[in-house]
Amino acid sequence: MHGSLVHPWRRYVALGDSFTEGIGDVDPNSPGGYRGWADRVAEQLSSSVNDFAYANLAIRGRLITQIFDEQAGPALELKPDLISLCAGGNDVIRPGGDPDAIADKLDSLVRVLATSGATILLFNGPDIRDTPVLGGIRGKVAIYNENVRTIAARYDAVVADMWSLRELHQPQMWAADRLHFSPLGHQTIAAMALDALNVPHELEQAKPGEVKSKNWREARREDFIWARTHLAPWVLRRIRHQSSGDGITAKRPLAVPFSDNVPGQSMGTGPSGE
Repeated sequence: MHGSLVHPWRRYVALGDSFTEGIGDVDPNSPGGYRGWADRVAEQLSSSVNDFAYANLAIRGRLITQIFDEQAGPALELKPDLISLCAGGNDVIRPGGDPDAIADKLDSLVRVLATSGATILLFNGPDIRDTPVLGGIRGKVAIYNENVRTIAARYDAVVADMWSLRELHQPQMWAADRLHFSPLGHQTIAAMALDALNVPHELEQAKPGEVKSKNWREARREDFIWARTHLAPWVLRRIRHQSSGDGITAKRPLAVPFSDNVPGQSMGTGPSGE
């Protein structure tokens, strides 16, 4: 598909946590040092209209209440006509996280965002059946996803359906931390989101290479390195009530033309989250 056909949107604002910030998709030329699916979507949307503007308010580690408190107001002030929202994932993965109670918070957030009259793009969670670490909460994710669909229908939102994106079952779609997506994963999700919006685009569906089979010893060694490098710091932050997003503010806080976003991490003080 080609980006020459015009779409109806001129101001796109992305809300959420690390997923929307783009963690896992390292790019020194992007603001904050990460690209991500939302930047890829904005780049495609901006290619077919001259007056397109984009802001990304997402910050890693944010819980759904924090996204509501910190991002909803600024998002509405930017007067968007397209809003993307992926929220609740950090809540669902927490021990005792109730997917129905979390969905009630999502409903309240979407209700506020809907007052803008903007098109709202809601993401559900991926099917994490075969994913290390996260596979044990697959049932909670499925319940939350059904709630997301109900909320989307209530507010006439578009659903970006990650659960049905079978490509995400492939290990190459995930970053080394096994919690975020790789550049290939982000590109695959961006293409799916544009398809959900019925926007022609130029993102090719990348084909992952063959995964070399590992013997038991190699697999255990990788698990040990992962636990030391990624799991231990994650657990330690929880114990200390710290967040990976502490001290970080939005990488693209203003709605400006996509090409006008200047690389560089925006730093500030933020409340503790994930």
